[in-house]
Amino acid sequence: MIDIKTRLKELREKRGYTQLKVAMDLSLNQNSVSRYENGEREADYLMLIAFADYYGVSVDYILYRTDNPKLNK
Repeated sequence: MIDIKTRLKELREKRGYTQLKVAMDLSLNQNSVSRYENGEREADYLMLIAFADYYGVSVDYILYRTDNPKLNK
């Protein structure tokens, strides 16, 4: 099973962001970010794209399809 909750939390913590900051920046509430990171809620494709754009990584990185966080443009 893909464990994107770990990747999302790792990306946030690596940047020193709080759940509240991420929530405010993405127009979410803090509970939503917490639920994504705890696996209580699954991100749809639009939310995956929003997280990827926000953290500057590929959706494939968030989904563990690659360990390379860099975007290929």
